[in-house]
Formats: sequence, structure tokens, C-alpha cells
Amino acid sequence: MVTIKSKKEIGYMREACKVVDAVYKKIEKEIKAGMSTWDIDQIAEKEMVRLGAIPAEKGYRIGIPGVPDYPAATCISVNDEVIHGIPSKDRIIKEGDIVSVDTVALKNGFNGDAARTFMIGKVSNEAKRLVEVTKQAFFEGIKYAKKGNRIGDVSHAIGEYVYSKGYSVVKEFQGHGIGKEMHEDPGIPNYGRAGRGLRLEPGMTLAIEPMVIEGREDIIELDDGWTIITQDGSLAAHYENTILITEKEPEILTLL
Repeated sequence: MVTIKSKKEIGYMREACKVVDAVYKKIEKEIKAGMSTWDIDQIAEKEMVRLGAIPAEKGYRIGIPGVPDYPAATCISVNDEVIHGIPSKDRIIKEGDIVSVDTVALKNGFNGDAARTFMIGKVSNEAKRLVEVTKQAFFEGIKYAKKGNRIGDVSHAIGEYVYSKGYSVVKEFQGHGIGKEMHEDPGIPNYGRAGRGLRLEPGMTLAIEPMVIEGREDIIELDDGWTIITQDGSLAAHYENTILITEKEPEILTLL
């Protein structure tokens, strides 16, 4: 069921999203070659706790037999890892890597969700272009995240922009509604037909998240039950924000 947030609930959403924004500002200052992905995760968790929030991804359960609860405060995916990479003390980031960090903060019973892909030192022109296109795909999509438009309008805009640049979008995973639950209705694919899907209304809060692959769209799930990688080994990038549908333009809650 899609929830329309009250003014009070939107206030709580703002607080959670403010924490997420602060986490990324902190990571941006500190991330560098030689750090482990676990080091980055700990920076994020400490910042969330300092600001009175709970790392919502830690202990997250998908309910599939044999898949453990998610063990870390963030998802950190490097290079050909698309999403849900598990932070590790053994995974050391290097000059030229691209590192996607996905963070969900829970505060006052509401969630804020965003993802960023960081470029470590001097990256290749190809990697830089992929990261930039992925970020811009989000902004192309939210041009249509307005009262009276439909989910398909947002999805179509994202997909068409990505395809026009010669890249692929991940089809098995998508954006989503967000609020008291990390994942709420509606689902928001990164491709599709305009004019289809749920009509957008003020008070909806949505996590819109292009996941873009440099090569083919095919993906593989690793044996840990979480990490998703590109089948052909090509690079992937991820960019996400929580937004609020208003009477006019959408408001990006996780970008302050």
C-alpha cells in the first residue's frame, strides 16, 4: 500500500534524510585509497549513531532460507559490484576504483535512503563518464516526479537517458517508496513506458535509484546471498536520493 505522509511524518523523514546527507559529506572527506570497505562502513555507522539514528541496513532480513541477515551498516560495492556489497576488512580500495555506498538511516521511526558512487583518486575517463551519467539519470527522472504524472514517466526518463549514452540499466532491482519501512510501495523501475503506473500525489516519499552498468545488463548474485555483480565484469555505478512529491517541483530530502 502506498502511504501519503502527513506534515508531521514528512518532518520525521526530513530528519532521517538529513542524517544520510551528513554521512555522505563525512565519507566524501575521508574516503581514500588504502582504506578497507569496512573502514568506510564504520565511518558511516559512527556518524549515524552520533546524529541519533540507527543504521537500518544492519540486521536487515529478506527472509530467504540460507541468506543471513545483512551484517553491516551500509552496502559498499566496488567496480563491477552493482549493489549490496558487504563491507570487509580485507577489501582494500585502490586508486582508480569507483565505490558505491548505499546508506539507510532510521530516526524517529522513519527512514532516509540514498546512494553515492565515489571516484577514488584519478579514475579512467570511462569510469568517470559512467558515474556522471548515473547521477544525471536520477535528475532526468525526477523532472517527471510531479503531481499528476505517473511512475512510468519517471522510469521511462531514466531508462531512455541511460540507453542514449550507451549503457544498461539493472532490471531486477528498482527504486521504491520509503517511510516507516525501508521498502514500501510503489516499486520504481529504471526503465519502462511513459504514462503507465501509479499516479503521483503530494505527500509521497520515494527512493529513486538508477543502477547503471557499463556493459550488458546481465547480473549475478554471489554466494553470500547479497552481493550483485555484473556478469561481464564491466563497471557499475549507483546514485539514489529520497524525494518528496509536492504540489510543485519534487523536493530532494537527502541532498542538502
